[in-house]
Amino acid sequence: MNETLIEFKNVKKVFDDTVVVEDFNLEVKKGEFVTLLGPSGCGKTTMLRILGGFELPTSGSIMMNGEDISMLPPNQRPVNTVFQKYALFPHLNVYDNIAFGLKLKKLSKKEQDEKVKKALELVDLEGFEKRAIHTLSGGQQQRIAIARAVVNEPDVLLLDESLSALDYKMRKEMQVELKNMHKKLGITFIFVTHDQEEALTMSDKIVVMADGEIQQIGTPEEIYNEPKNLFVADFIGESNIFKGTMLGYHKVRFCGTEFDCVDDYAKDMVIDAVIRPEDIVITDESKGQFTGEVISCDFKGTFYIVVVQAGKNEIEIHSLNNYAIGTKVGMSIEPDNIHLIPYDTSINHYEGKVVESKVEDKIHVEFEDFEVDIDPSVLIPGAVMEDWEVVDAEGNGIDLMGTRVEASFIPSDADLTDEAEQGLVQGNIFSFIYVDDHYRYTVRTKSEEDYVVNDEDLWNQEDYVGVIIPMDKITYKIIEGEADEE
Repeated sequence: MNETLIEFKNVKKVFDDTVVVEDFNLEVKKGEFVTLLGPSGCGKTTMLRILGGFELPTSGSIMMNGEDISMLPPNQRPVNTVFQKYALFPHLNVYDNIAFGLKLKKLSKKEQDEKVKKALELVDLEGFEKRAIHTLSGGQQQRIAIARAVVNEPDVLLLDESLSALDYKMRKEMQVELKNMHKKLGITFIFVTHDQEEALTMSDKIVVMADGEIQQIGTPEEIYNEPKNLFVADFIGESNIFKGTMLGYHKVRFCGTEFDCVDDYAKDMVIDAVIRPEDIVITDESKGQFTGEVISCDFKGTFYIVVVQAGKNEIEIHSLNNYAIGTKVGMSIEPDNIHLIPYDTSINHYEGKVVESKVEDKIHVEFEDFEVDIDPSVLIPGAVMEDWEVVDAEGNGIDLMGTRVEASFIPSDADLTDEAEQGLVQGNIFSFIYVDDHYRYTVRTKSEEDYVVNDEDLWNQEDYVGVIIPMDKITYKIIEGEADEE
């Protein structure tokens, strides 16, 4: 399974000036079960439709067996799609639904019979040829949709959220069935879902997406155990995330405690420590590496979700034992169960440019979502404004018109308010993660800019909020390069 079948090269898709997918690069091997996983709106279905030929890429290319298929219509691509709502023909029986594509190919009746029979055997629905579609359960309809897709023997089977319409028990059964079908057929499956459990259960390779970009590619084990960023850590399963500091070689401190770890970064480097709930062991208070108090304990069928308050941190633990609220406990974590991610310092940087001043002694800078008046010395040490012109420390005039400027702030220096107009910028909460003792929110404005804010209060996704950023907490610098021409 080492031969590359499909290769996406720098694929980009834009709808109405909105970038839906950006710089998508992926190799798919022959016979792989690949899952595109991510929240609604991340671009995963768009990529499936581009591969199927139902959408064309704005730029980039899709190679299959070494040939560029980017502009080929769907009927000329060796792929078949199972849609979310199955798209079965209600006026045709099971046999005619499955044989529909075979009839278009003008195969003989004998060949049709043989292929339909084989497809029904594959989905364990032998003898259903004459059944009407409306008499089938949801799970049976889904199997017929798969049989219709595979009867034409495609190189690739595309499945677009094809289990989402089933109830929980049927969905679990079909996960196993799909994996078995994949093994029997030996063809490439590309599956789209927002369900992490489905992805982890069925896939050879998972492609985690967010905001139209790939966040991580890896096996289920790699994605779960070695997330590359906080989005992956939070989206795939449950995670405890703590801000910490490296103390030295394989030593890290978080939750007020020093731990041995297997990841290694420079001394004093700020990191995020990701700990899965099942990797924290509850012990006697005197035996743990650190201690806390049980504040909730809920039974989930095969385990208890125990939440322990340790200082300012709420820690979720999956345990086989029940603990009474108020119990003092110790907690221990093995070194290889502590996964470290460098603290993200690349967020909250925004580009603007200097325009005509509106205040006599200030430079006026316009950004996508806000504008500010700043002292020229912020950008050029010793510079002042004289008669509406910028003058350096030696008295030489400086033309800053059109100069590109970067504004930055850290998430902990901003706050959210429900009185949105009080904020420097306004937008909707797009996503959030619980980190350490606070929530890390991403607020998306109308201009599609994201602002990351740390806030202790719980807000809801889609809430319309203002982002309050004290002016003295924003730093500015000139972006190297020529000024924009007016």
